[in-house]
Amino acid sequence: MRRKAINELIDWKNKKGHKPIIIQGARQVGKTWLMQEFGKTQYKQIAYINFDSNDRMLNLFSGDLNVQRLLTGFELEVGFKINSKDTLIIFDEIQECPKAITSLKYFNENVPEFDIVAAGSLLGVAHHEGTGFPVGKVEFMDLYPLSFDEFLGALGEEQLLELAQKQDFQMIKIFKDKFENLIKQYCYIGGMPAVVQDFVNNRDFNAVRAIQKEIITAYEKDFSKHIPANTVEKIRMLWNSIPSQLTKENKKFIYNAVRKGARAKDFETALSWLANCGLVYKVNRIKKPALPITAYEDFDAFKLFILDIGLLGALTNLETKTLLEGNKIFVEFKGAIAEQYVLQQFKTIKDLPIFYWSNETSRSEIDFVIQIDSKVIPIEVKSTTNLKAKSLKIYREKYKPEISIRTSLTDYKEDEGLYNIPLYLIEMIKAIISAN
Repeated sequence: MRRKAINELIDWKNKKGHKPIIIQGARQVGKTWLMQEFGKTQYKQIAYINFDSNDRMLNLFSGDLNVQRLLTGFELEVGFKINSKDTLIIFDEIQECPKAITSLKYFNENVPEFDIVAAGSLLGVAHHEGTGFPVGKVEFMDLYPLSFDEFLGALGEEQLLELAQKQDFQMIKIFKDKFENLIKQYCYIGGMPAVVQDFVNNRDFNAVRAIQKEIITAYEKDFSKHIPANTVEKIRMLWNSIPSQLTKENKKFIYNAVRKGARAKDFETALSWLANCGLVYKVNRIKKPALPITAYEDFDAFKLFILDIGLLGALTNLETKTLLEGNKIFVEFKGAIAEQYVLQQFKTIKDLPIFYWSNETSRSEIDFVIQIDSKVIPIEVKSTTNLKAKSLKIYREKYKPEISIRTSLTDYKEDEGLYNIPLYLIEMIKAIISAN
């Protein structure tokens, strides 16, 4: 399958004076595959070093961090001569060797001609006492589950993907039934690479759900593997509460819904861990939609989403039959699936600030507020074709935004700054806005 992140890595390779790059993301979002695919297509050879259960490499880094010494060790490990012109050095599971993270500083300073790509789950990369993190000496990129566009590509729907990218709205309208069928499949399958690949191979929704459950179980095992015992139970409680929090009419995260009488300070460490390892996305409220948008951020009010829409369905036991019942999948759980879908597409758009807005009484709420260039844009997510949106009307009357967006399964339309963008095109939001 093709990942858009490949293009980001190619840009990194071609950029003069680039530093070692660390790919961040939750477990099983495809970091290893991405690095190896990048190496296969852009270099003659790959020096692949995996630090997971690799005593030789752990011992190599237990000594000094002289880069020539380390390069000799790498050559002995991979069995060939490493040169700077055509070799990509890959550090996988780098969180298992904190000194390997530190060494990136010395590779950047002493042998910057070597290309190094590293990856590690966020559950380990940032928290190692007694080691020096190479601040300013590395670059970062984030990797997420497959977007809907990438899902179309994986399923071999290149013509539909090209149609969407061309923004041929008349032709898209003619073939909307195909887009709607595929987006329903995506909302059930999600974007975890192993799940998508299995579906591509077998077209079995029951197998999809089994793999999703396995991934969730693996994440829950990580809770006890990587963190102190006194925090594990709080993480489990918070993680398990997210689906029910998203199914509330007002989706603002409430600590009291995790445990009766709970306060923020009781769960801030657990929340920080889940967010840092990429398992949840935190979307903060803004008090006022003005520039700079971050100046109006309210850190005490936020919504939490799970990293993948398919895993959300598995956690809530979303039934396969919803795929066959019209557009029921978007209506289930008070529109939580549709909102999760939109947030997941937005996360894959580079440099897109994402917030939400509500008034002080929380009676009016805009699902998302994003910033594109100098425009602050409200996004109303509709799970049905009923486009009455009281909150958006209130927001527009109060703040008079240049552009407002409503996304649902309704066809594309633009009317005096209000854009109706179909859910299956929302990933194209930057291109659609810039073209109009």
